[in-house]
Amino acid sequence: MTTYLDAILAAHRALAADDDRDVEWLIDQAGTAPPTRGFRRAIAESEGLAVIAEVKRRSPSKGDLFADLDPAVLAAAYEGGGATCLSVLTDVGHFGGSPADLATARAAVGVPVLRKDFTVSPLDVCDARLMGADAVLLIAAALDDGEMRHFAELARALTLDVLVEVHDEAELERALAIDADMVGVNQRDLVTFEVDTARAERVAPLIPPSVVRVAESGVRGPDDARRLADAGYDAVLVGESLVTAGDPGAAVEALRAVPARQVEG
Repeated sequence: MTTYLDAILAAHRALAADDDRDVEWLIDQAGTAPPTRGFRRAIAESEGLAVIAEVKRRSPSKGDLFADLDPAVLAAAYEGGGATCLSVLTDVGHFGGSPADLATARAAVGVPVLRKDFTVSPLDVCDARLMGADAVLLIAAALDDGEMRHFAELARALTLDVLVEVHDEAELERALAIDADMVGVNQRDLVTFEVDTARAERVAPLIPPSVVRVAESGVRGPDDARRLADAGYDAVLVGESLVTAGDPGAAVEALRAVPARQVEG
């Protein structure tokens, strides 16, 4: 069965295949970019449950969420509500985002920013650094083991933090095999695009305590956030419910009031 992810990845891989920029030159350029802000560190040092608030214009399954949003205004509202970090969609064709959205949002705040996109080539990693991102997303379901390791090593060399997204236990094993120190468990099913709220709770106990744990998708409010914090997550990545909230700053503040997990030992 063809999934949403299949179609999106096919489009991104086609773009990557046509991109003839020299990767070594891009790596050199990325190496001269201003310092990153420490995405993982911000979550690890957060008091209370960390909130990664997302700038998201549309969804492939639901269409427009806030198509004409102002990234600077929304980012500032998130930061005002206490967001620990931001996530910005830069996919143009399926999510209506852009690199400009990330640059504009980051310039408006002082918190770290994740480039939320479909990384399929070393050029994508370099582009993330050049557009101002502090962290890059690697989706285990979209990459083979060699790609995932190579992109993670390149990102770290460019001082980008790496969020490895997994959907099940097998993908978690693959993420840990490349020494992932920050793992996101996406509760959204890749075939149906429906949210499976038991997924994150099932996978959480298998993530080592030293790894920063992020729960993604399906967080509709403080009750969901509290359940995930109780399951052991350090952070929640929240898009749709914040973007569509009448007062996104207040919605972030309500999530931030949830206590963080207690680290044993």
